[in-house]
Amino acid sequence: MASSYSKDLLLTMYRKMILIRRFEERAGQAYGRGKIAGFCHLYIGQEAVAVGTNEAIRPDDYMLSAYRDHGQPLARGSDAGMVMAELFGRGTGYSKGKGGSMHIFDIEHHFYGGYGIVGGQIPLAAGMAFASRYRNEDRVTVCYFGDAAANQGALHETFNMAAKWKLPVIYICENNRYGMGTAVGRVAAVPEIYKRAAAYNMRGEPVDGMDCLKMYETVKDAAEYCRAGKGPVLLEANTYRFRGHSMADPANYRTKQEVEEERKNDPIPKIKEFALKKKLGTEAEFDAIDEEVNTQVEAAVKFADESPEPSLDELWRDTIVEEGEEDVRPRERVLGMKVKWPSYPSGQELKVTWDLEPREQAEKEDKKAGLIR
Repeated sequence: MASSYSKDLLLTMYRKMILIRRFEERAGQAYGRGKIAGFCHLYIGQEAVAVGTNEAIRPDDYMLSAYRDHGQPLARGSDAGMVMAELFGRGTGYSKGKGGSMHIFDIEHHFYGGYGIVGGQIPLAAGMAFASRYRNEDRVTVCYFGDAAANQGALHETFNMAAKWKLPVIYICENNRYGMGTAVGRVAAVPEIYKRAAAYNMRGEPVDGMDCLKMYETVKDAAEYCRAGKGPVLLEANTYRFRGHSMADPANYRTKQEVEEERKNDPIPKIKEFALKKKLGTEAEFDAIDEEVNTQVEAAVKFADESPEPSLDELWRDTIVEEGEEDVRPRERVLGMKVKWPSYPSGQELKVTWDLEPREQAEKEDKKAGLIR
């Protein structure tokens, strides 16, 4: 039986996942050598979530994440050298080295940040989805968050608002089973995060976050659902991080045997084996990709290491946007590349085209719920 997936898609998925893996391995080594300061949260093991999602949506869809945020921008197409330079705190990074590991931001590729506040990105994603509907766009917003963020109050406030206004946002809970060092089942009365969607009349479902193709199919369907105006979606991507919560975490809350058992479900060999079985790739092609990615990552590390630190003049720069000030375009600034920059209509040209709080509909819902006799 012929595969429903193209060779180009499978090789692209493999390339992006192996890029994230090799990038994160080298970031971990650089952290150990003191090249990266502060916290550093690696994405090793969770690559299928970012890549499967990215290939299922459009390049102009919006994306936000938490602070484990190196993998998603790489999947979106961000420059690996500039991402590594940001981790190194160098002036050639996407935010001139001032954001660091937890705050990657690439407007060109519609990646609107990693956020250090647990759950802080969740209401922001609803705001971006509201903007899409306000502008009559058909973009969707994808928002990643960890299982521990599911217990933040902002999540529940946001879900209610997103569902009530049918906002085009896909919330993806990357459930790697541990909030820092605490197993989710120890702190959650309902550990199946996707079930929380039912309280807000949202679509919610689990998905195998260790399988890139399952992520791709589920997110693709969710994006179509959102674009059709049916409202938000909550997906629980069940995944596993092979390393600690951060580089400072010895991960002694789980056994070596547990990690070794989970490594058998590594998503990268899985996609390679699938492609080989379907004859949509050869060993030689995969070997070539491995070699190209290794060269790319080594070049990224070299670029970051040889880049200058930001000058003291940068300390107070970029804190306030002055009226009429143009956006700083990172790849133009650093690499001299001419890039296509997003543009959006101003608020003065727009108005709300739907009733935010329809009284008639509310009365029907109240009667249905038995609140009005």
